[in-house]
Amino acid sequence: MQLTTVRIDKPEAINFILGQTHFIKTVEDAHEALVNAVPGIKFGLAFCEASGKCLVRWTGTDAAMIELAQKNALAIGAGHAFLVFLGEGFFPVNVLNALKTVPEVCRIFCATANPTEVIVAVTDQGRGIVGVVDGFPPKGVEGDQDIAWRKHFLRQIGYKL
Repeated sequence: MQLTTVRIDKPEAINFILGQTHFIKTVEDAHEALVNAVPGIKFGLAFCEASGKCLVRWTGTDAAMIELAQKNALAIGAGHAFLVFLGEGFFPVNVLNALKTVPEVCRIFCATANPTEVIVAVTDQGRGIVGVVDGFPPKGVEGDQDIAWRKHFLRQIGYKL
């Protein structure tokens, strides 16, 4: 077995969700969950089929996000992995619970706009996701000014009253 990393290739402002699922039906069910959670959502979804034709199956509402999802799914190449790339102005916090309720979804590895590396195990059989490196390590512990900034920021963007 070898371990390797795959860097998620995306524009800086774009959020994505990386998860694992277990059935080809995920493509349609996740699509429905996303558009029902946020009407008008712009996204691209790609799923690495792990048996049969072993294709990257895909769907979405935005050509650029679909292309990002397909490209990154091929690069990761791990069976039953799925990626959802969200168009600018759309955020994981608004769709994560909807995705988690899709019966085929087994786990979510990350939901972020940060630079991300996917740690992939490569065996004679195939590839599997071991985990992710999401962003950067902490530089310290927040102080009073940092707490005030955080609270102001969350209210400024409308996530807290």
